[in-house]
Amino acid sequence: MRLPEEIALAEAMTAIAPRSVRVGCRVIRDGDEAHLLPGEAHSIPARQPAMRRASGAARWIAHELLAALGVGDVAILRSPTGAPVWPDGITGSLAHDDDMAVAAVAPIGDIASLGIDVEPAQPLPDDILALVTTFADRTDAAERHLAGRILFAAKEAVYKAVYPLDREVLGYEDITVDLNAGRATTKTGRKASLAYCVAPRVVVLAFVEKDRG
Repeated sequence: MRLPEEIALAEAMTAIAPRSVRVGCRVIRDGDEAHLLPGEAHSIPARQPAMRRASGAARWIAHELLAALGVGDVAILRSPTGAPVWPDGITGSLAHDDDMAVAAVAPIGDIASLGIDVEPAQPLPDDILALVTTFADRTDAAERHLAGRILFAAKEAVYKAVYPLDREVLGYEDITVDLNAGRATTKTGRKASLAYCVAPRVVVLAFVEKDRG
């Protein structure tokens, strides 16, 4: 049975997602590590029960989303970089905080790559905010007490979206976010679109549109 928090977040995520992107969420439960397929379990080095439960919850969602696209019985392995390995023709992203796991998938078409992040809807601690923020970031459009948290989640999501395309490690200072315009740019010139919701969790979707040039 879906919990009220899952239903509320799923509705909020669906409202912000582009039409071709399927999204889902799951409150992490005891025993969710059992949702890892054998190959997935082998590819995830973390032995901490909490991490394996979170990975199992996120992949359970992703399996459901892929099945809705007609892609079934596919293990979502963890690559050496830590990123999930998606089936050919699919882009996607996984994330979790301590209590909630989220996933987003889409056929590669208008969207070339996806990133997602989830965070508690709470102010970002000042020490982390100082590490994340640059003078070029614009957050005026966001709720003031959550602007830092949304900014943090946006940079995490952007990194997940652009790394498969550029294979370059980026720091927070290498990603400029404009929440007012719903856009982000990396130091390499890669541009991503952003969409976010703030209740009952902060979730940010970043997506890179396919280059038509």
